[in-house]
Amino acid sequence: MESLFSYGTLQYRKVQIETFGRILNGTNDILIGYKLKELKIKNQDVINTSGEENHPIIYKTENKSDFIKGILFKVYKEEIILSDKYEACNYKRINLKFQSGKSGWVYVEK
Repeated sequence: MESLFSYGTLQYRKVQIETFGRILNGTNDILIGYKLKELKIKNQDVINTSGEENHPIIYKTENKSDFIKGILFKVYKEEIILSDKYEACNYKRINLKFQSGKSGWVYVEK
């Protein structure tokens, strides 16, 4: 199993079912040194799945007082590829360590 951190639309049940074919299980966690902003999505399939044109995206600040709350989901390795297809081309997936001490994948600004 892999860990995948979501701070946005991957937390929506509808998005999980359409992307992974199931509801994901996870725990709350925090990513330190990042801030959140909005990104206008142009991919109509992603807009149809999420129901939203604006999605959150995070960027690195390295400031320890900046943080993002989210959910660290457990997913199968094959499902990481499915989440890559869902995420717009403005995101890149990297592996980071969270406040809990756990590591996992997260989508950040390219």
